[in-house]
Amino acid sequence: MPAVNRPRKKITRVEKAITQLRREHGRLAVRAIAERADVSPTFLYENPGARALVQQAVADSKSRHDRRTGEKHEQIEASWRERALNAEAELTRTQNEVLVQRQRIGELMGQLRDIDGMVPGESVQHLTTQNTTLKRRLQQLTLEHRKLQERLEGARTNLRFFDKRIANLEVQLLELQQAEPADPRP
Repeated sequence: MPAVNRPRKKITRVEKAITQLRREHGRLAVRAIAERADVSPTFLYENPGARALVQQAVADSKSRHDRRTGEKHEQIEASWRERALNAEAELTRTQNEVLVQRQRIGELMGQLRDIDGMVPGESVQHLTTQNTTLKRRLQQLTLEHRKLQERLEGARTNLRFFDKRIANLEVQLLELQQAEPADPRP
């Protein structure tokens, strides 16, 4: 085989190896291409055609990798950007809600102050006296209620006792009636 054809065949094998590695998404590096093409790494470095093919393949691989990495980065960036916008919108909504609640609290505090101002000192004393009187009356009614509960329980106990006593007397009465001889009157 002429010596001129050998480098061309090697270059052809190098091209096929590069194509196969790209198809398989394999690693495009000098050593991987040399092993797949069954040539030495020295051939790839020394032969200008082979060196150009390898450099072009490695550069293309890096640019594809860079594009994929860039696309992934953009997707991640977009996701975080969206999360940040959502968080910012939620923060704004929460701040507005807090502001509304604070205003409502202020209004209610003002109403309490107005009520305190409307009750004169004598009325407060009168209300305090009535409250004390009502508390005493409540204590009296609670005590009376307790006493009535105890009396009711005693009455129920007596009623149960008398019910038993009546039942016993009825049994005795029946026994006496059965024990008396039949009346011999014609």
